[in-house]
Amino acid sequence: MPKQPAIYILTNGHHTVFYTGVTSDLKSRIAQHREKMVPGFTHRYNVQKLVYYEVGESMAGAITREKQIKAGSRQKKVALIDSFNPEWRDLYDEI
Repeated sequence: MPKQPAIYILTNGHHTVFYTGVTSDLKSRIAQHREKMVPGFTHRYNVQKLVYYEVGESMAGAITREKQIKAGSRQKKVALIDSFNPEWRDLYDEI
């Protein structure tokens, strides 16, 4: 996938926590999370399963969308993931 703005949601193996982020290089950024190269929340809670992503037109638009998703409830995030990835598969190998 060429570099372009993307919003993503990661979860852990039990789907108990979510991490929403934005990046210009989705494959590379998810690899950093999976290899625990990113200190903080994702490292601490073993959040590395990519269950949702969307590609944006611009970084400014992607950041706005990220904030919108983050402001939503857990229920809204679950509904978003269910509509995009009903089996909650790890999508990393598909990007």
